[in-house]
Amino acid sequence: MTVSTFLWFDTDAEAAGELYAATVPNSRVVEITRQGDGSAFVVSLDLDGHAVTLMNGGPGHPHTDAASLQITVDTQDEIDALWDALTADGGAPGPCGWLTDRFGVSWQVVPAELPKLLAGEAERVIAVGTALRAMSKLDIAALRRAHDQA
Repeated sequence: MTVSTFLWFDTDAEAAGELYAATVPNSRVVEITRQGDGSAFVVSLDLDGHAVTLMNGGPGHPHTDAASLQITVDTQDEIDALWDALTADGGAPGPCGWLTDRFGVSWQVVPAELPKLLAGEAERVIAVGTALRAMSKLDIAALRRAHDQA
């Protein structure tokens, strides 16, 4: 059995696939299946070991933030680089580490230590949660300060 992510695009699957493979480290476009006119139909990706399939299926199935791709990283530099690349050229920041890329796909860019910061003593959990809800792009140092000062 294999579980993977499948995303429907109107016409931008190939451009989205190229952006995602170039943005997420250790990623690549695996295969592009083309239609008779040469346009991309299905784009298969390996995003750092996670299989993602993008399909140009035409209009009628817009993306929503009810589903998102989550990238867990270790450093602020990684958060900053991913955030900048995914919000570029028409993407938009969202709350609490969420963003929408220029194709309308929602992403979460979060530090690996976030679950640890959101666990334990209630005062610390509340302080970190409060700090998190005030952020757009997550700031690891600020989350640590909220945790440590509670």
